[in-house]
Amino acid sequence: MKKLVVKDKNACMACLSCVFACSQAFYKVDDPAKSCIQITDKDGAVKVNTCIQCGKCARTCEQGAITQNAKGVYMINKKLCNGCGKCIEVCPMKVMVAGPEVTSKCIACGICAKACPMEILEVQEK
Repeated sequence: MKKLVVKDKNACMACLSCVFACSQAFYKVDDPAKSCIQITDKDGAVKVNTCIQCGKCARTCEQGAITQNAKGVYMINKKLCNGCGKCIEVCPMKVMVAGPEVTSKCIACGICAKACPMEILEVQEK
């Protein structure tokens, strides 16, 4: 299964380089709300949320727009997605993005990993 993993959760500086790289790549804006990776910092405790490829989004999608590819990555068929947001509501990691017309999610592309100055993100295939 191919997925984005956090190699060292304690090394994240919450610089948001990964977040901005993701939002720039897919929406051409520096907007954390448009990123498929989320960083939270509560009282100095930094948490990195990534898609765990659990499939809850696919099981919830009434349109059948989310399917798992051969590498184990759940992908959204933009032609079938109606943007209802039900998949966003069930995502345990809160990393699905409500787009202007359709939803998007992490596809384990590695853009965020390349942008991370601490090199704590990695796309792994297991």
